[in-house]
Amino acid sequence: QVQLVESGGGSVQSGGSLRLSCVASGYTICAGWFRQRPGKEREGVATIDHYGRTHYVDSVNGRFTISSDNVKNTLYLQMDRLAPEDTATYYCAANRRSLVGGRCDLKSDFDYWGQGTQVTVPS
Repeated sequence: QVQLVESGGGSVQSGGSLRLSCVASGYTICAGWFRQRPGKEREGVATIDHYGRTHYVDSVNGRFTISSDNVKNTLYLQMDRLAPEDTATYYCAANRRSLVGGRCDLKSDFDYWGQGTQVTVPS
């Protein structure tokens, strides 16, 4: 079992930046950030595997950067040029599923989830 704890959410003006962090209690193979906007279903934002390969949803590509520190078991999401439509609860997720014959992207299955951190960008 892996526990995930997010931090770094808050309220920021449109065009501003925030960095989210997610500390895992153990190693992970594939990790990602998801968000749930008001009145919307949860969606994948970005993923990274333990080789550093990344995937992004089109709406954040070029504005958000996912990264990880495998020594510290910490996942990050640098969010730049934030817009009101980025307002959401952001969740960290991870799994330990082998990448041999598998994949780590926005359609992957994640077994561990954090509690979420709120990001608000007022319009």
